[in-house]
Amino acid sequence: MGTVLGAMRNVRWHELQHAYGSASQVPGVLSRIAWGDAPTSDEALSDLERWIGTPPVFDSTAATVPFLWELAATDTVRDRAGVLDLLATILAAGNPDHPAWTRAAHHAVAAGRATAARLGAAPATPAATSPPDTPEAGGPSPARTVRTAATRLLTAIDRHTCPACAGLRPREAQMR
Repeated sequence: MGTVLGAMRNVRWHELQHAYGSASQVPGVLSRIAWGDAPTSDEALSDLERWIGTPPVFDSTAATVPFLWELAATDTVRDRAGVLDLLATILAAGNPDHPAWTRAAHHAVAAGRATAARLGAAPATPAATSPPDTPEAGGPSPARTVRTAATRLLTAIDRHTCPACAGLRPREAQMR
């Protein structure tokens, strides 16, 4: 698996749940996001959003978030902006029946704040080094799309408040 997503093997995915059952398929979906062609990656990202991000979060959500941050920071991932948007979706979601899952998922998203700040401030990538899914002329560049998504997520992290995370806000503010 290489260094990207290499730590997935340390998670007991079969013991975790997502919206449709066992989270044992999550590593394969993350791998398809990392290395799949455009249709495969898009489908995998959509599946993952349905499984762990909306409407409630699950115990597998917090375990997945560090790998989403890893994908967002990896230049060769086709839809890094989509990964950042999924992180924002997770931050906005919750599970009133399981506030600890909500808190863990939100804390995991907030823990990647430095990555969002770096991606939001990243300079434009020259066309020669852009990922192979560069849009047609006239559309936003992949680098600009990532910067925009990272900036939105950074704003969401900084403004985040929810009942489950109310006790975490002062400590998170000190860490910034």
